[in-house]
Amino acid sequence: MTQTASSPAAAPRPVHDIVIIGGGAGGLELAARLGRRFGAREGRRRVLLIDRSIFHLWKPSLHEVAAGSLDSHQEGLSYPVLARRNHFSFAFGDLTGLDPANKTLTLGEIRDQDGAVLVAPRTLAFNTLVLAIGSGSNLFNTPGAAEHAHLLEDVADAEAFNKRLTSAFLAAAYSDDRRLSIAIVGAGATGVELSTELIEGHDELSAGLTPDQRFDIDVTIVEAAPRILGGLPERVSTKAAQALEAKGVRLLTDAKVQAVHADRLETSRGAVPADLIVWAAGVKAAETNRDLGLTTGRLNQFVVDDRLRTSAPDIYALGDCAEAPGPEGRPVPARAQAAAQQAAYLAQALADPARDPGPYVYRDRGSLVSLGGDRGVGSLMGNLSGPNFLIEGLIAKWAYMALHLDHHRAILGVRRTVILALSRLLHRRVSGRLKLH
Repeated sequence: MTQTASSPAAAPRPVHDIVIIGGGAGGLELAARLGRRFGAREGRRRVLLIDRSIFHLWKPSLHEVAAGSLDSHQEGLSYPVLARRNHFSFAFGDLTGLDPANKTLTLGEIRDQDGAVLVAPRTLAFNTLVLAIGSGSNLFNTPGAAEHAHLLEDVADAEAFNKRLTSAFLAAAYSDDRRLSIAIVGAGATGVELSTELIEGHDELSAGLTPDQRFDIDVTIVEAAPRILGGLPERVSTKAAQALEAKGVRLLTDAKVQAVHADRLETSRGAVPADLIVWAAGVKAAETNRDLGLTTGRLNQFVVDDRLRTSAPDIYALGDCAEAPGPEGRPVPARAQAAAQQAAYLAQALADPARDPGPYVYRDRGSLVSLGGDRGVGSLMGNLSGPNFLIEGLIAKWAYMALHLDHHRAILGVRRTVILALSRLLHRRVSGRLKLH
């Protein structure tokens, strides 16, 4: 049957050359690199970035949003503005389906806050697809974790916890025992950095309260492993543990969480009372990844080869959602530096397919952890690529800040990054560290 020209089905479906799903650190840097490489005229036509949010926030900053020391609306960068400046196109949407054989993908409907449908489901065609949809928390099937623990997977999670935290601060200031207890499950970078932000936020708030309103805060980090920061060298872990304990953070290691309740954790080392609970342990990609027709691994990540190719032709994956072969036969760790390296690699591979860049090789450049104020600790030139150099104190803090600024440089350029850093520094000097929204 011949369809008329006025029929919607008769309209040719546009085919996008390179589609990137996910505007996190890796996906956004890839789109920006490709857009600038192709130029203003070609870039917007060839490169399309899709994300479920309208603005970008560097994921390692989520703990600051959760603690109230960072305003997500001030820190966030608009995807449409970034697209204009870096010569790529942007579309708002959430991946709900993929047909690898026909090279099409489906984006789910978009609803407003009242539930009304704003945009119907859409189907897009592509020549090349890059999946950069990140990952979430691994609850390890712990009873009560999903119901009672706060996650920090995206900006909405961090803002939701901050609202609870603000209410808890107020309640503690007027309670009989004037005490607030917070338990953090997981002693990785997120858990450690969140604990210091919570302590320092409380200290700043207490300084402005009357004596009869001041309250104490108890922060406990619960870790199943023998030490905190298990992915970092032991001496980095030791220095961080000493700094946390000096701030009053309780470290409970070798403690497996057996159940989560509204007011406590049950662990292998006893109960941990808590008014608020944050789950910052484990990384696991979405279960829905298994429904997209691609080979996935134990943690639902897309299995890729040493050129970041998935099991389907012309479909790649990078960042936390990819299980890429790494050093010593282990997968590449889920770190921001890995996503940035993979973005740089794919930008070269996709911009000029005729030139083979060779296999992707992960290079561990070390890890840094912020311990609040002017303190930090970490190692440079990680143990997978050379000797470790321990740095701490103000130098480590500056190096940590430089990582954030380097991400901004990749998507904003040097001049705009300098202006942005200065403006935010001045704003913090004026408004203070803690933001009670």
